[in-house]
Amino acid sequence: MSQEWIISVLKDLKNFANQNQLGRLAEQLDDTIHVAVAETTTKARNIAAAEGDAKSNRDVSRTRGAM
Repeated sequence: MSQEWIISVLKDLKNFANQNQLGRLAEQLDDTIHVAVAETTTKARNIAAAEGDAKSNRDVSRTRGAM
């Protein structure tokens, strides 16, 4: 996943918040991490599905052209 860097940055910020007794901020960052994971995972699945559809369409086109 090309967007893993954002999760890493958020985790670093959460660790900083915890180390500096910023509890509410740490909690908010934890929620934000969950949202970021969900959205980047969904985006990755959509990209993979689109790539799979494109490959299927190319394969069908090749099969039809061979007839």
